[in-house]
Amino acid sequence: MTEFNIALAGRCVAVRALYESTRDFCRDYLCELSPDFSVEVTAEDIEAESLKSDNERKLEGLPPYKFPAPYLETLALYRKIAERMLDYDVILFHGSSLMMDGEAYIFTARSGTGKSTHTALWRRVFGDRVKMINDDKPLLHIGENGVTVYGTPWRGKHNLGSNISAPLRAVCILTRAAENSIKPIGRTEALVQFLQQTYRVSDRAGMAKLLSLVDRLLNLSGAYLLGCNMEDSAAEVAYNGMKPRHETDRTTKGKGYEA
Repeated sequence: MTEFNIALAGRCVAVRALYESTRDFCRDYLCELSPDFSVEVTAEDIEAESLKSDNERKLEGLPPYKFPAPYLETLALYRKIAERMLDYDVILFHGSSLMMDGEAYIFTARSGTGKSTHTALWRRVFGDRVKMINDDKPLLHIGENGVTVYGTPWRGKHNLGSNISAPLRAVCILTRAAENSIKPIGRTEALVQFLQQTYRVSDRAGMAKLLSLVDRLLNLSGAYLLGCNMEDSAAEVAYNGMKPRHETDRTTKGKGYEA
């Protein structure tokens, strides 16, 4: 058993876990602040993660695979934290997020579409102007006047991200295409896509809260559809399609800062 505190999305979480490796997994976010809430991962939670994995693999036509218990513990931990974070107007969003010139951009799509490949294009084309926030599961604090994107320890298979945050400029839904193009999309289309990429809770009150937060997210950020051929020019097309048009743009520019 190990106990430690981590700072995520402006909140401190007290964690009680079974494996010391989980503390190491969260090492970039360790803190000594007073916790806002606490979570505990049990052996039953790890077993539930194993069963969930088997069911998902079965649906995909894959054989069962016995993932190591320490790895399954990290999955159980993020689920517990995501559920509690709703109380603080924070949602976990599936996407690859980066910061460029002080603003955050999130690219989301079905797994395997090329989110990480696309953000790699931004790093190659724009160089030091780009810093990865999180390549898989960033946290979004949805305030009354803006959305802030935060890094988390759950950085995806490429382990890309850092303990930084930045105001959200836009969310971009990524699709494969022969030619690069980008366009804004309406609320209805964006709502369906956004809900598919958030961590959804099972209880009715939690879902009502999530729907309210996603609705606010739509009001506070741009939503775009990007057709991408994964050439370097795709990064330029995406950026030019989403960058602020004038100084009074509703998304305020600022510096990224430590979480």
